[in-house]
Amino acid sequence: MKGRIYIKELNKWMGKEVMIAGWVDVRRDQGKMIFLDFRDMTGKVQGVILPNYTETLEVGKTLRNEFVVKVKGKVNERPERNKKADTLNGELELEILEIEVLAEAATLPFDMSLTGYNLELTTELDNRALVMRQPKVQAIFKVTETIIDSFREFMKNNSFFEFQAPSITPATAEGGAEVFQVDYFGKKAYLSQSPQLYKQIVMSAFERCFSVNKVFRAEPSSTTRHLTEVVCLDAEMGFIDSWRDVRDMAEETFRYILKQVETKNAEHLKMLGADLPVMIDKTPTYSLREVQQKIFEVYGRDVRGEKDTNPQDEREICEIVKKETGSDFVFIYGYPTRKKPFYVYPNPEEPEFNEGMDLICRGVEWLSGGRRINKYDQLEEHVKIWGMDPNKIKMFLEAFKYGVPPEGGFSFGAERITMQLLNLKNIREACMFPRDMNRIDERLSEEGY
Repeated sequence: MKGRIYIKELNKWMGKEVMIAGWVDVRRDQGKMIFLDFRDMTGKVQGVILPNYTETLEVGKTLRNEFVVKVKGKVNERPERNKKADTLNGELELEILEIEVLAEAATLPFDMSLTGYNLELTTELDNRALVMRQPKVQAIFKVTETIIDSFREFMKNNSFFEFQAPSITPATAEGGAEVFQVDYFGKKAYLSQSPQLYKQIVMSAFERCFSVNKVFRAEPSSTTRHLTEVVCLDAEMGFIDSWRDVRDMAEETFRYILKQVETKNAEHLKMLGADLPVMIDKTPTYSLREVQQKIFEVYGRDVRGEKDTNPQDEREICEIVKKETGSDFVFIYGYPTRKKPFYVYPNPEEPEFNEGMDLICRGVEWLSGGRRINKYDQLEEHVKIWGMDPNKIKMFLEAFKYGVPPEGGFSFGAERITMQLLNLKNIREACMFPRDMNRIDERLSEEGY
């Protein structure tokens, strides 16, 4: 008999004795027989202890859910009437010969079959270490894994250089007060809100770069869409002709990600009841003012002249675009220059509007990016206008002092994309170990999640 066989491979061993190892998923006593479902990292299989295996039956009676076991058994084909089509190992059953208990498990605090289905989110998060064993919860993070892997694959396939940005910074890239200040040997420092300034520095040397980084936002919010720590996927590229080059690269990045999720996570999407959004051959693109005009014409709601879109605007423009084109995605560009960070490139013909963009899907922003300022004197001017201390971003400015090509980039959060792809109700479901104002592993207060 060969060493350990993974459960997914049992159909190759029909009629032979094998050894598997994993967890007891379910135990069912039926008369003089005991039925057990086992799982490992590859899947599940049903086994049965027959009455003539007296010693094994005695061991079986001691088992509870989550016991870790090593099992010797014979792989038998099920009778035709008992086969389960479209189910892993639905055509076979393991006749259990011997069981060795590798580790016992305490009585579970709740019914694990409810996890990811009907269990309260707070209960799930309070018991994260146990809940992660549930296949439906694991499916969420399998999708996240594909999102990050496929982003990295697409970037490398397009000559982007990977780097890791620091998490402790002397200044904030985005500005504003929503930043964590830390005591750095008696001096003020900050947890990074974004790798933005560093990826622009790296781009100035490597032309194209990307990073997968943790970033931190001190947002005092307990909404279903906010976390204080997220995984940020960033890209930056030089020698562009316009912000549209950045848009096109962002669009193709997401097209690749969607295709990979569709292919690699088909079983997880089915398990979670998720349908992927539609991306047509060319994603519709409108300026902020065009979006506001469309909303006025279709819904009669006048938001013309507003400085940004609000959640209702984003829902309505997505509904309009879906009806007109079939696309679930829409790009919006041309925001007021002073409403965006200092490094965003102003439109030369209308300097009060910039060449920043957002990708919206199903009523929610998925990605933000655009063209950046690449001329040193223009950056210096913006630093003054935005009221920033140039000494705190000296390294950033230094890169542009010595020649940087026209450039731009984009950024999106892994948790938000997972949440939106899978139609999850709360972003905490899409984060393995969520941090928010009420939780760092354990709850800090009884409010929120």
